[in-house]
Amino acid sequence: MTKAVLALLAAGAVCGQVPSQEPAPKPAANLLQLMRGTLYPQSNVVFAAQDTNPADVPHAKDPAMSTDLLTSQYGKWDAVENSALAIAETADLLMIPGRKCANGLDVPLANPDWAKFVRELRDAGMTAYAAAQTKNQDKMTDVADTLTTACKNCHDRYRDRRRPAVRCK
Repeated sequence: MTKAVLALLAAGAVCGQVPSQEPAPKPAANLLQLMRGTLYPQSNVVFAAQDTNPADVPHAKDPAMSTDLLTSQYGKWDAVENSALAIAETADLLMIPGRKCANGLDVPLANPDWAKFVRELRDAGMTAYAAAQTKNQDKMTDVADTLTTACKNCHDRYRDRRRPAVRCK
């Protein structure tokens, strides 16, 4: 056989290897930490675009070190677009098995309404992304209501509950 054929056979053998059966890593953050570390700041950027035109937000003195996404080197409307996409992507993190609520309960992945609320959040993120691409504050006001509703639906069911047995805090 030629060297080229042997190389192709070797490449096929490597590609055909079975992936290891290591267990999936457990989520590092509980649900409250995930919300406060990702969805809360991301949604605040989207909500800010209702009242302040991101194009008018000046960059920080050192944009590479800014903790305010709107004033960072990837700020302005890019920050709004990126935050909206991050909301959509973060929704998938809400469905990772093994994540716990802050009170130690499992995140209710098996509940049909949980999956529905996660889909609504993902859809709201993508709707916010489309609105941010237009750089139109009126559209951001409309989409803020969509995002608020997606958050509220889940919060009403799982966060703001008086009975600890059904509360995921």
